[in-house]
Amino acid sequence: MDQKIINLYDEYTHSSLSRKDFMKRLAILTGSTALALTVLPILENNYAIGATLQDDSISTENVTYPGVDGDMKAVLAMPKDKRKFGSVLVIHENRGLNPHIIDVTNRVAAAGFIALGVDALSSLGGTPADEDKGREMIGKLDPAKNLQNYLKGLGFLRTLKNGNGKVGCVGFCWGGGMANQLAVRDSKLQAAVAYYGSQALAEDVPKIKASLMLHYGGLDERINAGIPAYESALKANNVDYKIFIYNGVNHAFNNDTSPTRYNEVAARLAWERTIGLFKMVL
Repeated sequence: MDQKIINLYDEYTHSSLSRKDFMKRLAILTGSTALALTVLPILENNYAIGATLQDDSISTENVTYPGVDGDMKAVLAMPKDKRKFGSVLVIHENRGLNPHIIDVTNRVAAAGFIALGVDALSSLGGTPADEDKGREMIGKLDPAKNLQNYLKGLGFLRTLKNGNGKVGCVGFCWGGGMANQLAVRDSKLQAAVAYYGSQALAEDVPKIKASLMLHYGGLDERINAGIPAYESALKANNVDYKIFIYNGVNHAFNNDTSPTRYNEVAARLAWERTIGLFKMVL
């Protein structure tokens, strides 16, 4: 697909561009409204085509924990083995805790960790089925309270009796940015993995004690613009970090429900590296 179309969709999903204006611009790029309507389903996430993990070695349940303004809803997945495990907080994209992120949470558990997929939209009633509405709701969250709710999620993981006391996080897109923020705000965090997420401010980098792993799509100019300043600050402050840029792939390359942006080769490699870090640190 024309990269201009993918870039336009990225702009639409990460800015205040209205659906009406997006469709107008999409029609211009495709040549007609009819073609725009044909292309749209290919651009949007389709949960039916994504992988769905089936693994009898893990258990998954819906849980809640105390948040700033009431209970936070979450999915808790973990191995059934009777031993202690490292824990990972899974942070969704800007659509909420959708089926894809629930599946990612299960994948983390299947790799040998306790995994908690938190619904940031809990205080607004929870993640809706309509992705456009989910993005609108994300924009209504109070940033300070939202950060505290995720910090409380890390605290919740540390209370679990089958946890070994070591906690990390992994986030995607909007959640990747949150993973960087948690690394800044939680000095006890052991590892933070950010997939194509906005970087922390350079002046906040000295607070980071966690090992960082940062995955970026080579075509993701919007997010990648922040890499040089972030990496410079990480180096200057001797933070343990690794940056991987996957050439020729887009933002959201890990999302296998997004057919125009998913890249299986890059996604598999990034996932192997992510789980490798968790196994080493947690």
